[in-house]
Amino acid sequence: MSECLFCRIGSGQIPAKVVLQDDELLAFEDVNPQAPVHVLVIPKRHMEGLNETKPGDKALLGHLFEAAIQVAEKKGIAESGYRVVANTGRNGGQSVFHLHLHVLGGRQMAWPPG
Repeated sequence: MSECLFCRIGSGQIPAKVVLQDDELLAFEDVNPQAPVHVLVIPKRHMEGLNETKPGDKALLGHLFEAAIQVAEKKGIAESGYRVVANTGRNGGQSVFHLHLHVLGGRQMAWPPG
């Protein structure tokens, strides 16, 4: 989807501060961080959100979470703790309709969120 912001970031059309990447996914610094560490992990293939995943996407979903762990390790927050969030739909707080995980850390997280 050429109009999708995250598709354009994933394809390199829009520059990003890359933390991790491979053929299937990209992890990059959020431009509007909500914590000292705030990295987004996206599949390079366009998927609007969790509700649009198919049974065949299980491996990719697992890969996204493995990447979130790697990001936490790279950013030095794995031991102190971090939060992984996948907002789904407007009421869930999703503002960019391309599946993505937020990896947040570097401070104490509050509960309940938002």
